[in-house]
Amino acid sequence: MRPVSDRFLRTVRGSHTAVFRAKICATWQTGVGPVGVEIPIVAGDVQMDGAAAIRSTLDLTTDGRAMWPERADGLLAPYGNELHIARGISFGNGTTEWVSLGYHRIQAAEQENAPDGPIRLSARDRMAGIVDARLLAPIQFAATDTFGAVTEALVREVCPEATIEWDDPAARDRQIGRSVIAEEERYDVLKELWDSVGKTGHWDHRGVLVIRTPPDPAAPVWEVNAGEGGVLVAMARELSRDSVYNGVAAYGEAADTETPPRAVAVDDDSRSPTWWYGRFGKVPRYYSSPFITTVAQARSAAVSMLRQQLGLPYTVDFAAVPNPALEPGDPVRITYSSRRAPETHVLESLTIPLTVEEPVTAKTREQARILIGML
Repeated sequence: MRPVSDRFLRTVRGSHTAVFRAKICATWQTGVGPVGVEIPIVAGDVQMDGAAAIRSTLDLTTDGRAMWPERADGLLAPYGNELHIARGISFGNGTTEWVSLGYHRIQAAEQENAPDGPIRLSARDRMAGIVDARLLAPIQFAATDTFGAVTEALVREVCPEATIEWDDPAARDRQIGRSVIAEEERYDVLKELWDSVGKTGHWDHRGVLVIRTPPDPAAPVWEVNAGEGGVLVAMARELSRDSVYNGVAAYGEAADTETPPRAVAVDDDSRSPTWWYGRFGKVPRYYSSPFITTVAQARSAAVSMLRQQLGLPYTVDFAAVPNPALEPGDPVRITYSSRRAPETHVLESLTIPLTVEEPVTAKTREQARILIGML
């Protein structure tokens, strides 16, 4: 969850004055208060999906009077300018607490009623630049290169001013252990690199590329509840086996005379609906990466992938009073009936509206058990 004050979290549960801000940034900036040209927000939302390469996308409609980009250097032209979006609460007496929703590169601008009708902008977070910038020629990395050095080489060629932040210096400074060739898809190489050490990578609310271990799914950071003082507006739920696995087998590569490193993590809680030895059955996922060179790495990758998956048969879609501090991966406690105990869910995707009329909508998976065993 993005950092906010206790006052913000208390206030967002009751009647409050929501405020919104959109700034066009013509230069690369980092931080939650960039310098830019503020434009009005007529409508829009920020959609976040924790499973997507481009984690955050923006749909924003603004006043189009004298704003259509007639030249390549126009503010709304899709040639590199970014939109920084924030939603906050005005406490009165000139006091406002803002929550940054991040930087989004303008992808397209459209105006149905020219020349002065509203302009609709679509934009994507900074990972779009990494995805777009496919490698023109293969790059070979030496066995002595570190995970941090490979990440920097692939990212800074596209975003030279990027700030890259690891939550684990030991993983950052570890050597990759074998010669690896990156051939075409820059983002795919980065994702494989991060997966192999049990990390995820995304551009956060500050415009920083963060590589981190996913949050503990058993520690809720917010309560979504019905009734007096609650924030829940509506809820739907579903049970499905589609795309569900309860084990991960992670493999590395080794020289011809050595056994490749391997580790298998499974749901080892007999109370879990997806228990490896239960009636759900054994449904493994296989993951192989040249960056996995030790059994410890294989174990870390397998556990991290399985931890992000457990509980998926039970999913919930809900609408609630917006808390813009929430983001994909955050565990939340959902209470929708006095007859049932609260349930812990992990946010998979959510949409933060940029108007006061709409609630936040989200999709979750229940995190019923997190006891993981190794075979």
